[in-house]
Amino acid sequence: MASIIATAGAIAVVILLFSLAVFIHEFGHFLAARKLGMKVDAFSIGFGPAIWKKKIGGVEYRVSWILFGGYVALPQLDPAGMEKIQGKHDDGSGKGAEPEEPAGSAEVVPDAPAWKRIVVAVAGPFGNIVLAVFLAVLLAVVPWTRFGELGTEVGYIVPGCPAEGSGIAEGDTVVAVNSNPVNTWFELLTEVQIAGDREAEFRLRTKDGAEKAVKVTPRKDEATGKCYIGIQGVRPDVSSAYWMPARNPLEQLKWDAMSIVRVLKALVTPKESGRVAKSLGGPILIAKGLYVQVREDFWDALGFLRFLCINLAILNLLPIPVLDGGHCMFALYEIVSRRKPSRKFVDATTNVFGCLFIALFIWLIWSDSSRIWKANRAEAEYEAKAAASAEPPENPAGQGGLGSSPAGQH
Repeated sequence: MASIIATAGAIAVVILLFSLAVFIHEFGHFLAARKLGMKVDAFSIGFGPAIWKKKIGGVEYRVSWILFGGYVALPQLDPAGMEKIQGKHDDGSGKGAEPEEPAGSAEVVPDAPAWKRIVVAVAGPFGNIVLAVFLAVLLAVVPWTRFGELGTEVGYIVPGCPAEGSGIAEGDTVVAVNSNPVNTWFELLTEVQIAGDREAEFRLRTKDGAEKAVKVTPRKDEATGKCYIGIQGVRPDVSSAYWMPARNPLEQLKWDAMSIVRVLKALVTPKESGRVAKSLGGPILIAKGLYVQVREDFWDALGFLRFLCINLAILNLLPIPVLDGGHCMFALYEIVSRRKPSRKFVDATTNVFGCLFIALFIWLIWSDSSRIWKANRAEAEYEAKAAASAEPPENPAGQGGLGSSPAGQH
């Protein structure tokens, strides 16, 4: 019974933390729009039909059934995009649709200047950054929060793995992978996943300071989808999560930003994009990672939320229709050209990218579910073999992923 309560409590905390990241983003849009005198149709906590709603000062405040995040409806920024999400003709009572307004009674909403639309669009990601800064400072002042980066010194080579016999020796320090410098174990993890199961060059510094280069082909674990070469790092005195690099808040935020920038760079690099796309985690893996951290160490979970906020801010500012960066792109075009982009073009590109994002979301959910199922099956087989033998079998790919012990295997 206690276990069920603990699990339910952890799930509730995960929903609360993730919703906070989305809520603060939408609240940034809301505040900016109100300050600039733009029209706000609705501000909702959650999605779908309304449980409760009340109109105050021309804004409909709602609490909706799907209590996961929220949204703000801004007709001058996205004239038609929020109508389906709002459930505009649903009165929330389950008794049917609201009556349509009489013909000719619809309110005409004036256009907002391009600079105002840019400010409102940027305010959402800025809200995420504000929350991330708050969390970074909070984590810095809490004395028992664990910090520290694991370096790239090789502490152990797993027998039977690709690193064995490759020229990598215990005590070597990995300096770069495929000419990409690595300074921490997480950066090493990232570069090996980007390299995939193709031959990669590892530049190493030996104990005596000499440098050497070796080539190793990482092995892909079919259960988890992760690639590994079979090395372990040197365990530090205090074990901390990868996203808790230093107590200095600026170092925390810099690490968050550089991590997502490296992945985005790989996604637009032809030689790396395909392998990186296959290794991306979606909403289920993110939620699972946050759940694990909530159960293990709440302060690590807040650090993970900080990392997610910076990710959301950067991703939303990409110049892609349907994202905040897309709104900025269209507004900047209007400022430079002194004419509005074609409404048909804006609607068409927004619809196309909206469909692509939905397809990507569905694919990521399927991919996450498949990985978790395969990993659980592999873990069950591993435990069965361990129980049937005196010595546990090698499980080289079962460690070293994001969220595992810093001294984990790679």
